[in-house]
Amino acid sequence: MQDEDFKFSGQKLTLTKAMQRTKRLLKIVLGFTLLVMGAAMLVLPGPGWLTIGLGLMALAAEFIWARRLLNLLKEQAIKLGRFVSGGTDPK
Repeated sequence: MQDEDFKFSGQKLTLTKAMQRTKRLLKIVLGFTLLVMGAAMLVLPGPGWLTIGLGLMALAAEFIWARRLLNLLKEQAIKLGRFVSGGTDPK
């Protein structure tokens, strides 16, 4: 199958590049949607922190700030797990 060319905002794109941009856009929209839903679930019934983590996972592929925040969330979850299991103080 050949890559067909078409115009998008004055730029000539191949079908492959257009699909890559579309996938990237969908990942970003999905990530931010999950973040907003997770934030709402912190005060409403639902798995808020899990949803926020999933949103950050989707965004971490595209944004360095999301990757850093996800790593911080992982570290805090590990510390909390150790504290709950009778290990060290979570500080």
